[in-house]
Amino acid sequence: MHCILEEIREHNHSKSPWPILHHKGYDLTTFLEEHPGGEEVLRAQAGDDATENFEDVRHCTDARELSKTCIIGELHPDTRSKITKPSETLITTIDSNSSWWTNCMLLAISALVVAPVYCLYMVHSQKPMKEKTALDQGERSQC
Repeated sequence: MHCILEEIREHNHSKSPWPILHHKGYDLTTFLEEHPGGEEVLRAQAGDDATENFEDVRHCTDARELSKTCIIGELHPDTRSKITKPSETLITTIDSNSSWWTNCMLLAISALVVAPVYCLYMVHSQKPMKEKTALDQGERSQC
């Protein structure tokens, strides 16, 4: 069954959000309160193509299976070129080009900078033991 893009766009409000995922329309009205990411995320995607944001979050298999129960139909091939992406998203993602290697290097560089600074602080904040002992004895004799 094909659904009409204009009909999906009419459901771009908070009471009945219908986003588009992979050229299919979804009625998420009954799922609003159950969504782990919050209702706001679904409402922000209503009436527009949410495919990129959905994939950026890397939903689990269970979420993908559950989403199949909300499909209202597939967009007609002639209207797919008219799909627009949401103007504002509530989903924050990490750049997918960033790799674990880059993150490890940032951590290592940070450690190389912080460790010497910490060592210098510790060296300068402690008095040598001989000075401390002499100082302690001098203070005692004045008492």
